[in-house]
Amino acid sequence: MEALNKKTIEDIEVQGKKVLVRCDFNVPLKDGEITNDKRIVAALPTIKYLIENGAKVILCSHLGRPKGEYKPEFSLAPVAKKLSEYLGKEVKLAEDPEVVGENAKKIASELENGDVMLLENVRYRAEETKNVETFSKELASLAEIFVNDAFGTAHRAHCSTTGVADYLPAVCGYLIQKEIKFMGGALANPKRPLVAILGGAKVSDKIGVISNLIDKCDTIIIGGGMAYTFMKFLGHSIGDSLLEADWVEKAGEMMADAKAKGVNFLIPVDNKVGKEYDENTEAKIVNSDEIPDGWMGLDIGPKSMELFVDAIKGAGTVIWNGPMGVSEWENFAAGTIAVANAVAESGAVSIIGGGDSVAAVTKLGFADKMSHISTGGGASLEFLEGKELPGIAALMDKD
Repeated sequence: MEALNKKTIEDIEVQGKKVLVRCDFNVPLKDGEITNDKRIVAALPTIKYLIENGAKVILCSHLGRPKGEYKPEFSLAPVAKKLSEYLGKEVKLAEDPEVVGENAKKIASELENGDVMLLENVRYRAEETKNVETFSKELASLAEIFVNDAFGTAHRAHCSTTGVADYLPAVCGYLIQKEIKFMGGALANPKRPLVAILGGAKVSDKIGVISNLIDKCDTIIIGGGMAYTFMKFLGHSIGDSLLEADWVEKAGEMMADAKAKGVNFLIPVDNKVGKEYDENTEAKIVNSDEIPDGWMGLDIGPKSMELFVDAIKGAGTVIWNGPMGVSEWENFAAGTIAVANAVAESGAVSIIGGGDSVAAVTKLGFADKMSHISTGGGASLEFLEGKELPGIAALMDKD
């Protein structure tokens, strides 16, 4: 994993230097107020290190999808305010609709060591997502060093994630370093046994991940809506459960591949099925080969929970991406809760990725028992697929 060998902020002299930091401040807003500031908190260690080491800090991020034009509702003003509170010092927002404008240039030129400023939403510029050289150069012109600390967008080759790295020495911040250390380490040199738990709705979304993990894991556990495509391959009747008919053969191939490589490949043996896709639908437990017509699987059943929990118990490393059922509904959250509990109790190095499993673990109160909760949805999936992430590839290697 060449990603493990990237320079970090500690490998470069930052004293007195203007440092452009790409953060992931893509926070949820309601009526102009931040409803969850986890991403801001996650960026603080890198920002504080730079302040303490006398850098002149210029932060940038995207927020939402303004589609390349200035829209005030996507302004980073609430983020500047929240950052000022956390850092105990003013973080000036450069209010330029064109991002790198007169305000940004003026504020940047007046920065003292340890000062922090924030540029406006980089996606106000249509060039950002197309990685157009001119905007990358404008961003780079403000600084002397580039730090990427936005793992959530590391799978995108944009001006502020990779383009800038063509013009400035580029290193990673603590957040990306942590992602690389945990996720890269789990794939390159895991403490065994390595158990992967994959859930969520679609096999097609996770196909690359499963294929890559079959070569690395000791056990693969499949739950969630995607499990029914595997059951279909086994000839089970799955009622009205989620099915990706085009992927049935591929599911069978993956099971055969796992078997040939001696990987323990587990799918649910029983399910909690409902009459309708509704939180309060009539529900019952049935075996995986006995789902009645007109019913749909919405969670794993008690025997599956026992099977999965046993497999997790002895794990050295666990990678978990995706819930076991419709975990946001209390009636169909038991499978996800059982798995979360088992991972928390296992003592394994535990890496949770993907929005739904992260939300489930957080909501159920298990977050502080996990070794690492990934900040990237799509990025963590692509990392687990073994793909090179452009935002990491663009950084300088250690000598």
